[in-house]
Amino acid sequence: MSSGLTLNPVAGLSDRDALYGRVLRQVVPFLLVCYVAAYLDRVNVGFAKLQMLSDLKFSETVYGLGAGVFFLGYALFEIPSNIIMVRVGARYWISRIMITWGLISAAMMFVSSPTSFYVLRFLLGVAEAGFIPAIIYYLTVWFPASHRGKASALFLAGIPLSGIIGGPLSGWIMTAFHGTTGLQGWQWMFLIEGLFATALGFWCLVRLDNDPASASWLTPAEKERITADIAAEARDKPLHSAREGLTSGRIWLLSGTYFFFTMGLYGISFWLPSIIRDSGVKDPLTVGLLTAIPYTGAFVTMFIVGLSSDRQRERRWHLAVPAVVGAAGLIASVLVAHSPVLALAALTVASAGTLTCIPQFYTLVPAVLSGAAAATGLAVANSVGSVAGFVSPYLLGWVKDATGSTGQGVMVLGAMLVIGAVLVFLNPAKLVNR
Repeated sequence: MSSGLTLNPVAGLSDRDALYGRVLRQVVPFLLVCYVAAYLDRVNVGFAKLQMLSDLKFSETVYGLGAGVFFLGYALFEIPSNIIMVRVGARYWISRIMITWGLISAAMMFVSSPTSFYVLRFLLGVAEAGFIPAIIYYLTVWFPASHRGKASALFLAGIPLSGIIGGPLSGWIMTAFHGTTGLQGWQWMFLIEGLFATALGFWCLVRLDNDPASASWLTPAEKERITADIAAEARDKPLHSAREGLTSGRIWLLSGTYFFFTMGLYGISFWLPSIIRDSGVKDPLTVGLLTAIPYTGAFVTMFIVGLSSDRQRERRWHLAVPAVVGAAGLIASVLVAHSPVLALAALTVASAGTLTCIPQFYTLVPAVLSGAAAATGLAVANSVGSVAGFVSPYLLGWVKDATGSTGQGVMVLGAMLVIGAVLVFLNPAKLVNR
């Protein structure tokens, strides 16, 4: 074997794990930081809502529509963005995405009317389109399926980490900077967090390698081993071309499944601060600190389930069970809403289950795709999921205005997660358990 790596049954496995462990440490932590910034800029409007609605006289429906319209721009430009990324390279395109979304997110400080709110949220979606599927595709260049579940879970841990870090941070900025130079706390939050993402975008140009072949920190033998592993895996996948990634019925089934999971995800992401506030907590900093509790539970659960999924080479149950647990937590949070402590415990269960669905879902799509098909198929799935990102916050906002409570809307989101869990099993185990 020309790779120069030990390949006997025991030492070979150890060498392989050591190699991909080093790749994981080199590639994924920086991507994780980028995703924390991305997700925070996407959902920090949920914290801005605590002050912005009263300052600008917006209704709950206006907020829900503005939160959701982000995903219309995101969905429209998702597939073109990933096609361009394959052509120009991951480093340049991911950098472009981060720089433009950071600047537009900072510009959210100038929102003064429903129209400006809608326009900037739509443009933010256009700017960020393609980021998640681009990163998931990028991971398929570096990791075979046997090591991708852990890598994906670590990267997508940016969702709960943005809550663990971003919740208290957003609450602190809104409290500490409120009134400074005549700006409101929510304006300072958009400015500071948006410029941080922009700075990360410029750093991507220095920090990221397009693929293993261009990585100076890998030896020639290590580059050859990774390339051989990825190539061998690609030969076993039924879909390869960009056209197949767009037209495959299997991909559209997976995309529809993802729609139901993201209904629950964005219901939590956009409304968790409001749900906690409605339980009796008014101070933005305290709300931010309390939101860190559900996200901490989600962070731990995502990583444990990701490790288990890789170890057992089983994907369907590792996705369906968290979805059902998340649904139970959402429903329970409505039933015990009278008790802040019990409601927070239920929301922690809901967050742990719902957020765990996302990295586990992203192990399914690359199981049937490779090459250009992986890039376009991931974009299709994420585009369909983005539609749920529009529907979910708008639904909750409309229900809140109509009934004075988000309870019935949260119940619907729980049902959506159960439907997604059922659809997972329409995918044959032999196809996705890699």
